[in-house]
Amino acid sequence: MKKDIHPQYRDVIFKDMSCDFMFKGRSTAFSKETIEWEDGNTYPVIKLDISSRSHPFFTGKQKFVDTAGRVDKFFARYGKRENKS
Repeated sequence: MKKDIHPQYRDVIFKDMSCDFMFKGRSTAFSKETIEWEDGNTYPVIKLDISSRSHPFFTGKQKFVDTAGRVDKFFARYGKRENKS
Protein backbone atom coordinates (compact mmCIF):
# COMPACT_ATOMS: atom_id res chain seq x y z
CA MET A 1 0.00 0.00 0.00
CA LYS A 2 1.27 3.49 -0.84
CA LYS A 3 1.78 5.82 2.10
CA ASP A 4 -0.14 9.08 2.61
CA ILE A 5 -2.78 8.51 -0.12
CA HIS A 6 -5.52 6.84 1.92
CA PRO A 7 -7.96 8.68 4.20
CA GLN A 8 -7.68 8.11 7.94
CA TYR A 9 -9.99 5.29 9.09
CA ARG A 10 -10.98 6.06 12.69
CA ASP A 11 -13.65 5.67 15.35
CA VAL A 12 -16.50 8.18 15.01
CA ILE A 13 -19.88 8.79 16.61
CA PHE A 14 -22.89 8.75 14.29
CA LYS A 15 -25.77 10.94 15.51
CA ASP A 16 -29.31 10.65 14.11
CA MET A 17 -30.60 14.22 14.28
CA SER A 18 -34.28 13.25 13.98
CA CYS A 19 -34.40 11.23 17.21
CA ASP A 20 -31.14 12.11 19.02
CA PHE A 21 -29.85 8.51 18.77
CA MET A 22 -26.07 7.99 18.73
CA PHE A 23 -23.82 5.01 18.10
CA LYS A 24 -20.10 4.43 17.71
CA GLY A 25 -18.65 3.12 14.48
CA ARG A 26 -15.69 3.55 12.15
CA SER A 27 -15.47 5.79 9.13
CA THR A 28 -13.22 7.85 6.88
CA ALA A 29 -15.72 10.75 6.84
CA PHE A 30 -14.37 14.11 8.03
CA SER A 31 -16.02 16.18 10.74
CA LYS A 32 -14.93 19.28 12.67
CA GLU A 33 -17.39 18.61 15.49
CA THR A 34 -16.48 16.32 18.39
CA ILE A 35 -18.30 14.78 21.33
CA GLU A 36 -17.27 12.99 24.50
CA TRP A 37 -18.50 9.39 24.42
CA GLU A 38 -19.49 7.05 27.28
CA ASP A 39 -15.94 5.70 27.56
CA GLY A 40 -14.56 9.20 28.32
CA ASN A 41 -12.80 9.62 24.96
CA THR A 42 -13.54 12.39 22.46
CA TYR A 43 -14.61 11.37 18.94
CA PRO A 44 -15.66 13.22 15.76
CA VAL A 45 -19.44 13.39 15.20
CA ILE A 46 -21.07 12.51 11.86
CA LYS A 47 -24.66 13.80 11.68
CA LEU A 48 -27.26 11.57 10.00
CA ASP A 49 -30.73 12.44 8.74
CA ILE A 50 -32.01 8.91 9.27
CA SER A 51 -30.84 5.71 10.94
CA SER A 52 -32.31 2.36 11.92
CA ARG A 53 -33.85 4.05 14.99
CA SER A 54 -35.89 6.48 12.88
CA HIS A 55 -36.37 4.73 9.50
CA PRO A 56 -40.00 3.62 8.88
CA PHE A 57 -38.92 0.17 7.69
CA PHE A 58 -37.29 -0.61 11.05
CA THR A 59 -39.72 1.27 13.30
CA GLY A 60 -42.92 0.01 11.65
CA LYS A 61 -44.36 3.53 11.57
CA GLN A 62 -45.18 4.24 7.94
CA LYS A 63 -46.08 7.72 6.73
CA PHE A 64 -48.80 7.57 4.10
CA VAL A 65 -48.70 10.25 1.44
CA ASP A 66 -51.95 11.67 0.11
CA THR A 67 -51.20 11.37 -3.62
CA ALA A 68 -54.80 12.01 -4.66
CA GLY A 69 -54.69 15.37 -2.92
CA ARG A 70 -51.48 16.25 -4.74
CA VAL A 71 -52.99 15.36 -8.11
CA ASP A 72 -56.05 17.51 -7.39
CA LYS A 73 -53.81 20.44 -6.43
CA PHE A 74 -51.87 20.01 -9.67
CA PHE A 75 -55.06 20.05 -11.79
CA ALA A 76 -56.40 23.04 -9.86
CA ARG A 77 -53.21 24.98 -10.49
CA TYR A 78 -52.50 24.04 -14.11
CA GLY A 79 -55.86 22.82 -15.35
CA LYS A 80 -56.68 19.51 -16.98
CA ARG A 81 -55.29 18.96 -20.47
CA GLU A 82 -57.53 17.60 -23.16
CA ASN A 83 -56.37 15.01 -25.71
CA LYS A 84 -55.80 16.55 -29.13
CA SER A 85 -55.68 13.40 -31.20
